[in-house]
Amino acid sequence: MKTILSKILHFQDFISKALLLVISALLIIYLLPKENQFSFDYKLGMPWQHEDLYAPFDFSLPKSKEKISAEKKRIEQSSPHFYTIDSLIFDSLRFIAVSKLHLIESNYKKKQILSKIAELDSLYAKGVIADRKIENQTKVIFLVKKNQIINQDYSHFPTVQEVKQLAIRSGFDTLFPNLPPNTFFDDQLTLKHKQQQLDQISLWEGFIEKGKLIISSNEPVSEDTFKILEALKYNYSNEQVTFRSNYLIGGYAVLVFILLIMLFLFIRKYRKEIYEDNRKVIFILLNMILSVLAVVTIINRAPDYLYLVPLCLLPLLIKAFFDPRLGLFTHVVTVLLISLVVPDSSTFIIVQIIAGIVTILTVSESYKRTNLFLSVGRITLVYIVSYYAVQMIYQGNTYGLSWMTIGIFVINGLIILALSVPLFYVYEKLFGLVSDFSLLELSDTNSPLLKELADTAPGTFHHSLQVANLAEAAAQEIGANAMLVRVGALYHDIGKMKNPSYFTENQLSGSNLHDELSFIESASVIIRHVKDGIEMAKKNKIPDRIIDFIRTHHGSMLVYYFYSKERDSSETVDEEMFRYPGPIPFSKETTILMMADSVEAASKSLKNPDTLIIDAFVEKIIEKQKEEHQFLNSDITLKEIEKVKKVLKRKLINIYHLRIEYPE
Repeated sequence: MKTILSKILHFQDFISKALLLVISALLIIYLLPKENQFSFDYKLGMPWQHEDLYAPFDFSLPKSKEKISAEKKRIEQSSPHFYTIDSLIFDSLRFIAVSKLHLIESNYKKKQILSKIAELDSLYAKGVIADRKIENQTKVIFLVKKNQIINQDYSHFPTVQEVKQLAIRSGFDTLFPNLPPNTFFDDQLTLKHKQQQLDQISLWEGFIEKGKLIISSNEPVSEDTFKILEALKYNYSNEQVTFRSNYLIGGYAVLVFILLIMLFLFIRKYRKEIYEDNRKVIFILLNMILSVLAVVTIINRAPDYLYLVPLCLLPLLIKAFFDPRLGLFTHVVTVLLISLVVPDSSTFIIVQIIAGIVTILTVSESYKRTNLFLSVGRITLVYIVSYYAVQMIYQGNTYGLSWMTIGIFVINGLIILALSVPLFYVYEKLFGLVSDFSLLELSDTNSPLLKELADTAPGTFHHSLQVANLAEAAAQEIGANAMLVRVGALYHDIGKMKNPSYFTENQLSGSNLHDELSFIESASVIIRHVKDGIEMAKKNKIPDRIIDFIRTHHGSMLVYYFYSKERDSSETVDEEMFRYPGPIPFSKETTILMMADSVEAASKSLKNPDTLIIDAFVEKIIEKQKEEHQFLNSDITLKEIEKVKKVLKRKLINIYHLRIEYPE
């Protein structure tokens, strides 16, 4: 049982990373659309750049919008009007008239009245309308009578006025003083019939059988072929054909796992400190998943607005919290994942990768609002230019240029501006990361921890300020993160606050406490300040990214002064007792701090320095660090090390107010 547990603990890190990979992959696969995707890119008038395309299934061709609109207009104009007869209206009139016949004595007169009533009855049986509207003259009239629909000529209907004139001419208008209409326009029935006709309009014309050749390779896409391709694409996206989704999901799974494994291998090989921190790995994966979710959501709801999704936030965030190289690699992997589901994937990949590269190259010192605005402006401009350049290549014209598309890219930039600062804050709190905004706060020398350092160990505080100036200038020279180096330099020696008097820069009197200790004990006190600094930083909630500078600023170097003293006084010396525990620097920034710290500290021992002495002095210290392999884990180059040397030499010359000696 113990053996099994020990093996599980041994592979715990591997198991946790595997779980993160699998969970992330499954989430991404779940988010991706499950219907088969139409994977061909094509443009009207441009050659078909794929193999011969045959119809994979039977499908119909949709009618054009113009044809459908014309059919709707014809129905609107020719749709019949429905009228209904209310037979009860004349029945009541007849009853009143007949009831008055007993007042008439002449039988002849009674017969005349009955004949006129019969004549009126026949007119009302046809249907009496209020008036005859001109717009209905050409309309087909349907009369609803006794649950029957009769096709009727509009002129067949007598009007109320015509009936009244007949009554007046016959002299029976006194019997019928009020002759209302009994036939009325039925708007509900008319509208219902019209809607039925509109619903019966066919949206399709033509039919393509399975296996029919649609277009040959390199054949220009004509208007007719374009319509067929659009119809085929519509059938794909609307699931009008049943596909075996197992193949689709299987394809997704293979590609998603391959891309995520590549990302994990990249992080493991080039950013091991990030790989070993699951919080940071989760942060990267979370932002990738959110990017996929945003794109899939907008594709499902409004695919025309695909470029509203601010995908460049991903490399911007990764660069701000980690480094540009990881930011670009993560962005490329994410774009490739998303390209599996977006329409016109080739344009999408080209435009997004170009925009991602520009994001990495332009966004620097994002804590400065001007820099952030200028960088987002450049990203937006590159988006617009690259998109239209690709459109001109594929379409061979500039018809795609529109203010709407430009507006979409401008809104994209505004979204990046609006979300970047809040996201920096949220991620810092959730994942304990540090951005340029946090660095700006930490660089304030009035912060509680730095004020305590200034009060407790003023010599160390002054040393830290000098190292910060040296390291910042060197970082700017080689394009490293100058703000990060400066903050790391300000905090790198806070551990000396625990025993400030054991460090020469804080010894104001002539006495030296090390005189009362053995060389091994003295070395132990000096080495201890790294561990004390880490503990203090954690207690004061200093971000891990700054604590890394405390851990690595001495690497695994020897405390050479006490080591040499012990070696002179003893035959056997345990070198490990005089060596810092490490780790050695792992980035350009931590390497710069090691060089600047060693040079500044040792420069205090120089007597009557001149340019030649400073030159040899800097060379000696940094070459010693190289000999002890302190830069092996860093991505700094030899050329960059030489540039750092020049900056350190120039700065020390300025500090000592020396002039360069020119040969006579």
